[in-house]
Amino acid sequence: MRIGIVCYPTFGGSGVLATELGKALADKGHSVHFITYQQPVRLNVFNANIYYHEVRVPTYPLFDYPPYEVALASTMVDVIMNHDLDLLHVHYAIPHASAAYMARQIVQKKLGRDVPVITTLHGTDITLVGRDKMYEPVVTFSINESAAITAVSDNLRKETYRHFDISKEIEVIHNFVDVKRFSKKPIEAFRKVIAPKDEKILVHASNFRKVKRVQDVVKVFAEVKRELPVKLLMVGDGPERHIVEELSRELHIDEDVRFLGKQEQIEEILAISDLFLLPSDYESFGLAALEAMAAKVPVLSSNAGGLPEINIEGVTGYLTNVGDVPDMGRKALELLSDTTLLSLLKSQAYEQACRFDIQNVVPLYEKLYNRYCRMY
Repeated sequence: MRIGIVCYPTFGGSGVLATELGKALADKGHSVHFITYQQPVRLNVFNANIYYHEVRVPTYPLFDYPPYEVALASTMVDVIMNHDLDLLHVHYAIPHASAAYMARQIVQKKLGRDVPVITTLHGTDITLVGRDKMYEPVVTFSINESAAITAVSDNLRKETYRHFDISKEIEVIHNFVDVKRFSKKPIEAFRKVIAPKDEKILVHASNFRKVKRVQDVVKVFAEVKRELPVKLLMVGDGPERHIVEELSRELHIDEDVRFLGKQEQIEEILAISDLFLLPSDYESFGLAALEAMAAKVPVLSSNAGGLPEINIEGVTGYLTNVGDVPDMGRKALELLSDTTLLSLLKSQAYEQACRFDIQNVVPLYEKLYNRYCRMY
């Protein structure tokens, strides 16, 4: 198959999943064409079946805001026509689904061929941005005009039906993880640098937006530190970073908190970690939590959104109500104080991640593609 993948090229979950999916499809012999405004951060391999097409947006004094959606649609048309794509798979509804609809209409007019568009919903395109009254009509229309719609969790599927007038079936294909990539042996020298006195290591990774509740991460760590020798690794960057840096200083724990910034090779960090913290207001799925589990790191998370679909209470970690810092602190202490329990949950977290391994999920997308691809 010749597949066009449209995504955001950033560290966010939708871009990560789209890129990893494309790489896996290319490994299986499909021609994969990434269409986006810069090379995806996870597109770090050479594969003869992978193509990258940059969306260039001309700037003119007439426009206060460059018309990215128009440039994107035009690039899609160019790639479809010059590389004879079988379908477009767009990740994140805004603006990819609407741009794909426009491209599809143009190609149909030019070639008399209907190129199917598959739209995968990832989270804030539905739960936040898409619900804005300025965007909702276009989001609803473009989703309904897709040949097929998928969501990355059961929770997101329900949220989409609740907030949008969707007339088509939404199929759930869960997010996935490359378990082999995250099955790293910990580098003891690295761990010694972080935790020279064999302290337990807590870790958080996100884009540091408000929805991630990164202040709660630091507060939970402070609770645990009163009782146990621990270190905290904060992976990522974003608008809340300066706030949590200041908070760690106010709580006098800053010497035990390391801000590592954006890290592409997070598997090396997870390999030396003991507990992953994810107290988010909402997660459509929680890909960061799944990656932690694949590295045999139990997860302490909120019970929001799709998180209970992957983080099983008392099995792979613990769940708490959003914002309940004392409860999260108690559960972290319980787990980190019991070596036997921690070892058991590490093993069970890994077993759960294996259920979402990329080798199990990619065939589901291939099966979906085959329903809409041209017959040769």
